[in-house]
Amino acid sequence: MSKKQIPQAREPFPAAIQAKFERGFLLHRQGKLVEAEHLYVEVVQLNPTHFDALHFLGVIALQTGRTQRSVDLITKAIGLKPGHAEAYNNRGNGFFELKRMQDALASYDKAIALKPDYADAYNNRGNGFFELKRMRDALASYDKAIALKPGYSEAYNNRGNALKDLKRLDEALASYDKAIALKPDYAEAYNNRGNALCELKRLEDALVSYDKAIGLKSGQAEAYNNRGYALFELKRLDDALANYERAIALKPDYAEAYTNRGNALFELKRLDDALANYERAIALKPDYAEAYNNRGNALFELKRLDDALANYERAIALKPDYAEAYYNRGNALFKLKPLEGALASYDKAIALKPGYAEAYNNRGNALFEVKRLDDALASYDKAIALKPDYAEAYGNRGNALSEMKRLEDALASYDKAIALKPDYEFLFGTLLHTKMQICDFTDAESQFAQISKQIIRGEKVSTPFPILAISSSLKVQRKAAEIWVSKRHPISAALPALTKRARREKIRLGYFSADFRNHAVCCLIADLIEKHDRSNFETIAFSFGPAQKDEMRTRMEAAFDQFIDIRNQPDKGSALLSRKMEIDIAIDLGGFTLFSRPDIFALRAAPIQVNYLGYPGTMGADYIDYIIADPILIPEDSKRHYCEKIVYLPNSYQVNDTKRSISDKTFTRGELGLPPTGFVFCCFNNNYKITPRVFDRWMRILKQVEGSVLWLFEGNEKAAGNLRKEALARGVNAEQLIFAKRLPLDEHLARHCSADMFLDTLPYNAHATACVALWAGLPVLTCLGETFAGRVAASLLNAIHLPELITTTPEAYETLAIELATNADRLAEIKQRLAKNRLTTPLFDTNLFTKHIEAAYAAMYERYHADLAPSHIYVPRS
Repeated sequence: MSKKQIPQAREPFPAAIQAKFERGFLLHRQGKLVEAEHLYVEVVQLNPTHFDALHFLGVIALQTGRTQRSVDLITKAIGLKPGHAEAYNNRGNGFFELKRMQDALASYDKAIALKPDYADAYNNRGNGFFELKRMRDALASYDKAIALKPGYSEAYNNRGNALKDLKRLDEALASYDKAIALKPDYAEAYNNRGNALCELKRLEDALVSYDKAIGLKSGQAEAYNNRGYALFELKRLDDALANYERAIALKPDYAEAYTNRGNALFELKRLDDALANYERAIALKPDYAEAYNNRGNALFELKRLDDALANYERAIALKPDYAEAYYNRGNALFKLKPLEGALASYDKAIALKPGYAEAYNNRGNALFEVKRLDDALASYDKAIALKPDYAEAYGNRGNALSEMKRLEDALASYDKAIALKPDYEFLFGTLLHTKMQICDFTDAESQFAQISKQIIRGEKVSTPFPILAISSSLKVQRKAAEIWVSKRHPISAALPALTKRARREKIRLGYFSADFRNHAVCCLIADLIEKHDRSNFETIAFSFGPAQKDEMRTRMEAAFDQFIDIRNQPDKGSALLSRKMEIDIAIDLGGFTLFSRPDIFALRAAPIQVNYLGYPGTMGADYIDYIIADPILIPEDSKRHYCEKIVYLPNSYQVNDTKRSISDKTFTRGELGLPPTGFVFCCFNNNYKITPRVFDRWMRILKQVEGSVLWLFEGNEKAAGNLRKEALARGVNAEQLIFAKRLPLDEHLARHCSADMFLDTLPYNAHATACVALWAGLPVLTCLGETFAGRVAASLLNAIHLPELITTTPEAYETLAIELATNADRLAEIKQRLAKNRLTTPLFDTNLFTKHIEAAYAAMYERYHADLAPSHIYVPRS
């Protein structure tokens, strides 16, 4: 910013005094300020009423950074000569440097009143308005200066700054160009021109302008800093760093350059280095709100959320209208779980910056978390209206629509997100999962092959869960989990290492789940929790799922020794609570399923951490020590595909609740929509488990079994419609597909007696659904896969002593299905054995299962207290 503050006038005094003044004045003009100041002081000592000497002493004080002295001296001079316009202008410059803008403006106004054609005062007055963010007033003042002095390059430069701030960027460029035309060596104007070009996203042109500024004035730290910013925006981060370092070398107290250097280091994932630079910027400039905000961002990425929040709060205290800091504060609060606080922060950011698309998007995420789905959708829609190419908002919008069961709309939103951003992290798998939920088989097999190849290449294309139903490869499933953990849930050092605990009489078990409610996991595990040996074990539930009060929630609250709701606690707080309660073994019942919170385990909630039941596969995380399985699920030659050590239970890994009741309601086939006669195959698995290959097998079976029908669970109407269409395409009458609506569990169990055989899916078997069928007396036919998820039904059938229902190839699966459907005696014999085995074999012997899993927990505990690393554990039969 250009201000005029040089000597403007002289007047005669006695010869000796005047000669001394004249020498001082000449030296002043030559820039020899120390010598000039000495002579001016002597003049004032000889004649305290010498206006020019006092005035110019004030000017030198201003030029040498003694601003308050400058104002005092010039004010004294004005007292001697109140009609001197130049003195008022220079005093205004002093007030300007002291940040007393209203006083500066008053002084400039007085100069103009005394000298209406005073172009320099108008220019300086514009600078005062600029600092007060009164850009239109600043612009008017610069325009007046130019009208009075058409060749005024500094005013054109300053006018460009005001226009740039008003976002009139093309006009700003024209003003800088005029300044340069008037003054071709005007380095500052080239620098400012580069800034305008940056805002116009003409980054290469901006670099040319900065290069010109540096060529004209090589020691210009600001130009190097700004050049660094252009390179930063061009993603040339190492070049940006070099420019910021040059700026700092030229100006070691350059707080802004330290902040920008921190930003480049942040993008390079050198978070500790970034943090050090932000801290240096703050040390140099303690009221630097932007540095506090950016420091918060680095702390946020380091998962030091409380520290991040404190920095955002400090930024807001320093700059109450700082929309970005409110937005970032919302992000920290979102992670720390006071979602109402997060929403309030996003709302404040939006109030300050109504076009803030990112704040609307993240506000939608907070609303999604509290299940205000309609409001979340409206927030995502607003983000998209503000930023039509906002891929992340389309992705999040898809999540809300999916949760609302508007799956076709969700699919369209995901498609749009990927079209806008083909490398959208982890979304392709979600898109395919959504397609499978509505049984849209279009290009499914080729897309399954594509996503598997991308995962093997290390690409971030899917969360782990969808891959369980897409890929039959253990290698692909482990790689998908490892990629996800590395990116989103890495091991955290935010808490200190756990100290070794003394051995206790009772082992303290912490069961962590979002599913302590009417959910498959809860329905399986309830009896185990009730049967745990309280003389040797304490059980504590850590619940973080929906707080719905249903019969299973009530049962679980009574079953545990303690039931703790950590839904509104952050991950760090939850891990700390687990540590404080001295949980010995933390059992994750969710893995990577809906509402799961692996970051609690990444923080090390307990010395021993176990993956069990809810997620049928490796979690790919070094902080999970064990996975509970059995020899069918994980053969010896498959152990290498699991990050965890394997705990081998002697029968099936899957616990069951023998207290589940079957309704005594008797359904007629007509009530269920089934034909009065004919063989009824069924599969009540979730629709997403039905792959094109599985459906091909089923249709071939229907063709071979005359009068047969396939009874399926209807997850949604679109899935039913698509499957009917696929049946017709395979030459099967669509009426041979019957769809079952959701019923209460006891009635669902009762209707199984209307089916003749359950046909399993691959690569993701029936799990709890298979247990339900077997408990209801319905044979389950499965095909043994490679993965954990594809071998569960075989594990269950082995534990109920019906290995003849386990096939090992798709062809054998089809052949056996047809054989059993056409051989009534053989099928009847299997059903009789199923009825006999139900209560005499290990599958539904919860007392036996409890004994085995407690032996596993005890073995883990013994290894820990023997200072032995986790290792495979084989629980013997008993």
